[in-house]
This record gives sequence, structure tokens and C-alpha cells, in this order.
Amino acid sequence: MRFIVRQLSGALGLFWLVLSLTFFLVRAAPGDPVSFLAPPTASASDIARIRASLDLDAPLVVQYGRWARDVFKGDLGTSFVSHRPVTGVLADAIPVSLALGGISLLLTFVFGVAIGSVQGARKNTRLDGVLTVVTTTVYAAPSFWLALSLIALFTYGASRLGFPAALRLPAFGIRDPAGDSGFMDLARHAILPVLTLTLVGAAGIARYTRSAVAELLGQQWVRTAIAKGASRRAVHVRHVLSNALPTLLILFALSLPGVLAGSVFVETVFGWPGVGRLMVSSIFARDYPVVVGATVMYAALVIFANLAADLAIPLVDPRQRR
Repeated sequence: MRFIVRQLSGALGLFWLVLSLTFFLVRAAPGDPVSFLAPPTASASDIARIRASLDLDAPLVVQYGRWARDVFKGDLGTSFVSHRPVTGVLADAIPVSLALGGISLLLTFVFGVAIGSVQGARKNTRLDGVLTVVTTTVYAAPSFWLALSLIALFTYGASRLGFPAALRLPAFGIRDPAGDSGFMDLARHAILPVLTLTLVGAAGIARYTRSAVAELLGQQWVRTAIAKGASRRAVHVRHVLSNALPTLLILFALSLPGVLAGSVFVETVFGWPGVGRLMVSSIFARDYPVVVGATVMYAALVIFANLAADLAIPLVDPRQRR
């Protein structure tokens, strides 16, 4: 119980620290939101009135105190641009980001663990060398560059090569405004964004899985199981992957920030109306409440996913229960 309370207290403290830093950093950035909202003909009194309506006329410490009070009440404020509650603005964008990130995270682990297991089982072979080069290159590639490369290949490249229209993947948006708006159209629009996030995430997971599997296969008890006649499939499933589960849980928690950070660029490049694109547009518009509100969601997902992994490790690894 003390362990749970200590971990939960640390997570809550870190969560509030991230929100507080975001609050001060967005206000320290160059640019004044009033200059974006005031008309060109606005007088000094009009600008002062707009500033007071946005609660930006008070000292920064007072603004922080008011903001903290509202956050504890569950109120994230009102958007400067849309004049809607931040919770409502985020509610429109969260389903898109959760669907995109959830599918990508699942595929990331399926392909990353599979590729890493193959590499670990065939360590120092030609196949391992080729896969290492590929995964390292993809992992090092920026998300936005990889997204633009996939667009150039599967959208413009497919068109230039004369591929049928069914094989030309759409590059922007989540639906075709002039065509079918059913599930298949949505799935075709999702292929490139999901592929971008999956490639980067799977490449990173594969590198860690390779090391974990190779280390476990070199253990004496694994070699003994193989010498006793156990099939390699049974050894991998019952001995290697089961003992690598704590490491995979940690990898899951560590890969979530990468998926979320990548979704910011991917949603912006592909024009998906998710939280990542909303956050980028809000930063440019100096829409402070929306930026902090999006940070609330991202920070909560990352911090509490790590907390869940820390609490789950003793359940799957008896060696960690003390």
C-alpha cells in the first residue's frame, strides 16, 4: 500500500509540475493573443477591454492562482479563438487522436515484438543485420519527413506511375468530401497516418525486443530447455516472451509518449482534426487555455500509463514483489 501511495503521489506531483510549466512557458513565448483577436481598427480602450475579458490584465501570479483554482474545479477555461469551453473543444478532437494513436500503438507492438523476436533468435546473421539497418534508419527518421515520403510514394508517386484510383492512397483529411463517406473511405484515409506512426514505433520496439530476447536465449536455463528436446516455439512462448513481459510493459509505457508526440506532426501533415493538430494551431494563435488543456490530456496519458506499468510489473514478475 505504501508503494502504491508513493507512486501515485509522485505521478500527481509530476502531473501538476508539467501543467504549471506549460502555463508559464506559453505565456513567456513571443506574441500577444490580443493582437490576434483585436481588429486592425481597434483603439487602445478596445484592446484593454479585450485583454480584461481574457483575464490577461492581472499579474502573472494572480493569473496562475485563478487558473489553478479553476483546474481544481474541473474547469479548463474558455478558448480565446472559438469562445467555447476547452473541454468541449477537446471532446471534439479526442476521439480522432485516440483512434489514430490506439490503432498505431497496437500495431507498433505487434510488429515491433515480432521483428525484434526474429532478430534476437537470429542474432548476428545476415537477416539480423538487414533488419537492424532498416529499423535504425526508420527509427531515426523524423515523423514529418516519413509522412511526407509516404505521401510522395503512395499518393503522388502512385498517380505518376498510373496506378488505378483504388491504389492511390489519399493524403489529407479523414474523409473524401466529394465521394463516399463510409467506413472504407475512412480506412483508406487512415492508412498513411497509421503507417507513419507504426513504422517509427515498431522500429524502436524491435531494437529493445531484440536485446531482451537475445539476452534471454543466452541464459543457461533456456539452453537446458532446448537441450531437453523442447521445441523452439515452446521455448520462445513459455520461457523467453513470458520472462520478457516486464520489459515489454516498460516499453509500452515508454512508447506512448512517442506515439503522442508523433501524432502532433502526423495529424498536422495529414490534416486530421485531432488533439495534435488542435494543439499546433492553438500555439500559433496563442490560445493559452486550449494549449494547456491539450497538455492536460497528453500529460495524464503519459504519466499515468507509466504509473500503471510500474504497478503492473510486480503482478507479472514475482521477483519484483518485494
